This record gives sequence, structure tokens and C-alpha cells, in this order.
Amino acid sequence: MRSRFSAFALGLPDYLLESWHPSTRPADLVLDTGLRWQLLDILRTQNGGPFDTRGTVEFRATFRDGAERGELRETSRFTREGKRWYYVDGVIE
Repeated sequence: MRSRFSAFALGLPDYLLESWHPSTRPADLVLDTGLRWQLLDILRTQNGGPFDTRGTVEFRATFRDGAERGELRETSRFTREGKRWYYVDGVIE
């Protein structure tokens, strides 16, 4: 989760696509260059440990869009294949 937030903050769509599960991955990804992601707060996790193959992360990410501030709150689902975790999907609250 933290690496995906960093990829959004740094504007790295290729990393985001690589870390997205193939079953739900879009063909391409265009990031909003006006958003400046600032802070990630992990609110809750479920599973996602070293012996799990699935996990969820509830987070709050704050951003700036010009002079305005905002936040995104989402519960994301991840799956592990081999040693690598992939983002599957999320529910925005």
C-alpha cells in the first residue's frame, strides 16, 4: 500500500500498473498531474501477513489540488501471488 501511495505521489503510472492484479488492471493509467499527494494514514488492516494470500487495507490519503485540500478514504483489497502483493480493487468511502 505504501509503495502504491508513493507511486501516486511521484507520478509513476508504470509502477501502479505493474502492482495491479492482471484480472482488474486497466489497459492504461493517466494520473491527474494537478493533485499533490501528501500524507498516507493506514487506518486498519485485515490479514496480509506472511502466511496470507489476501489482505485489506483501509487508508486515508490527503492531497492538494491547487489551493484546495482534500482526502481520499478507501478500503483496498490485495492478493499475493508468489512473494508479490497486487492491488485488486477498492471501495472509496
